[in-house]
Amino acid sequence: MSANKNSSNNALAMTLLKGRTFIVLIVMLIFFSFAAKNFLTLNTMLLIGKHVALYGILAIGMTYVIVTGGIDLSVGAIVGLAGMIAGGLLQKGLTLKIFGVTLYFSVPMVVLITILIGALIGVVNGLIITRFHVAPFIATLGMMYVARGLANIHSNGATYSDLKGYEALGNQGFGFFGASVAGIPVGLLILVLLAVIFAVLLKRTSFGWHVFSIGGNEKAAKLSGVKVDKVKILVYMISGICAAVVGIIASSQLAAAHPATGESWEMNAIASAVLGGTSMAGGIGTIGGTIVGAFVIGVINDGMVMCGVSEFWQMVIKGLVIVLAVIIDQFQRNLQAKMALKARNEIK
Repeated sequence: MSANKNSSNNALAMTLLKGRTFIVLIVMLIFFSFAAKNFLTLNTMLLIGKHVALYGILAIGMTYVIVTGGIDLSVGAIVGLAGMIAGGLLQKGLTLKIFGVTLYFSVPMVVLITILIGALIGVVNGLIITRFHVAPFIATLGMMYVARGLANIHSNGATYSDLKGYEALGNQGFGFFGASVAGIPVGLLILVLLAVIFAVLLKRTSFGWHVFSIGGNEKAAKLSGVKVDKVKILVYMISGICAAVVGIIASSQLAAAHPATGESWEMNAIASAVLGGTSMAGGIGTIGGTIVGAFVIGVINDGMVMCGVSEFWQMVIKGLVIVLAVIIDQFQRNLQAKMALKARNEIK
């Protein structure tokens, strides 16, 4: 009887642990609805949605990286660099000194070039990690400084403002990515689209299986024929692409690009992924969970702002949230291992 009761308690605990992010989101919404005036209004929810779009897209790429057992600290800096590249192409174009001409690109071309540069930075991260066997933490930390430095060099630390483009140059329309369609922020629609694409890629394709297998046991993945280095490079490329997309949306929302945009956003991405159930040990994670985690971070951030909590305390609270999420993740892994061992013993 006692054994059955313990099994029932463990099963209940596991169910609660798996749904913890959604439970936390509901609790946060209820709390801030009382603590902050006008929190549960349409305008506030749309504002949170705009912020969640940025954290969520960034966290999608981070989820892929963490599932392989890695980390990407460069994404926040790539956001800033991507915004500066897009802003520079819109305002100054691309000057080819050899030919003495300046090329101006349409908005779709500006977006494509920016995303390709984000992908390139991701590939470089992947190559440094796989070819030179540099720890992901160190490789992406170095790239964070490189990208942030390049963003400042691009405009000598100045801001590209009023990114509306010019009719005569045919580069108008950049503001679309920061606008709304039928009242829904475009960034949020892009988040949904990317979430569906990358969720299917992670769960329904051989590439996704390879990502999980590397995080679960890299040596076993190699022995089973998985091209580990190639998969890791692609994973960091996805992270770079997501960061570039966020840079485009953020600069469009602000109608300006500044080199400091995206500072510390990598922490929001990591927190969103970990809160959503992605294990820092690798091998476990879902895009759906990450999106819910991003909503938790968005609600906490905007809720604290509306409650008048200082920026310094916000940093403290987010740091504690990350630590707590990792502790709970470790507890869940230990409980799963305990339940699996017990099940094997019962079979024997």
